[in-house]
Amino acid sequence: MMRTLFCIGVRAPFFSAGADERQAVIAESRRAFDDLAGRFGVRVLGTMDDDELMVGPSDVFPWTAYILADVPDHEAATKVCNIMREHPVGEDARLWKYFTIQARIGRPLFFGNE
Repeated sequence: MMRTLFCIGVRAPFFSAGADERQAVIAESRRAFDDLAGRFGVRVLGTMDDDELMVGPSDVFPWTAYILADVPDHEAATKVCNIMREHPVGEDARLWKYFTIQARIGRPLFFGNE
């Protein structure tokens, strides 16, 4: 297993979208990232959403949201990132119109685990 931090930024089109479009993006995001364990063998260890203190687009660090997970291999990490490229929102968009994602792959830190 590889410890992976998926870093997710919210892009400007999300903020310029109307209320109905934003709700559709939120609903599709939930569907797109559902059952990561069953689909890719990913064990989510935790998530963090910084949307209360991070206001507006985040195209670079600091990101808006994070998923910390153990993934079986590089291919699984790639498949999680590809969710943004592939998952539709309506008929004309994909999630990457609204979000950006990158994965940082490492190993568990040797301290601070308890």
